[in-house]
Amino acid sequence: MKILFVDSCLRENSRTKILADRLLQKIIAENPSAKIEEIQLQKANLKPLNAELLQKRDVLLQAGKTDDEFFEFANQFAAADKIVVAAPYYDLQFPSLLKIYLENICVCGITFKYSEQGIPVGLCHADELIYVTTAGGYLGNYNLGYDYLRNLCQMFFAITKQRLIAAEGLDIYGNDPEQILREVCAKENI
Repeated sequence: MKILFVDSCLRENSRTKILADRLLQKIIAENPSAKIEEIQLQKANLKPLNAELLQKRDVLLQAGKTDDEFFEFANQFAAADKIVVAAPYYDLQFPSLLKIYLENICVCGITFKYSEQGIPVGLCHADELIYVTTAGGYLGNYNLGYDYLRNLCQMFFAITKQRLIAAEGLDIYGNDPEQILREVCAKENI
């Protein structure tokens, strides 16, 4: 089993990363032969798609060169059996590096294709994507980052199972963030 861990945490001692690490430990304990491939987005050489990069992508795709290093992240995503995304809650969604990553992996012919009717058909192997997040306040119904990624999974990637693990209210005066994290770990059995 190949587990892809997409780490968009930016802070040292990130509470989101702590939760994600606990989850990964549990997955490995249940699947000892599993291999984790980790991408730390702040260390990855990701660039937002601009006119030049879109043209390069189109030329490579027209030439059938989907194995080019340009598509490294898309191929890695498509080949994973399970995906864990660690994404702190920023401004109703997630860090901008994750958006750049997502636009780089949405590649027709690698992570999805179009049917003859023009409907996206997913090409990813993962059976599940688990989205791990933490927030200083309360999310309510406004976790637009998870909603966006969940919709990509359903509409483009054919990853039928998505799960959210969230610890909220960590920075509210009077709350005990360590206790909240322990409660989330107990609830999620991680």
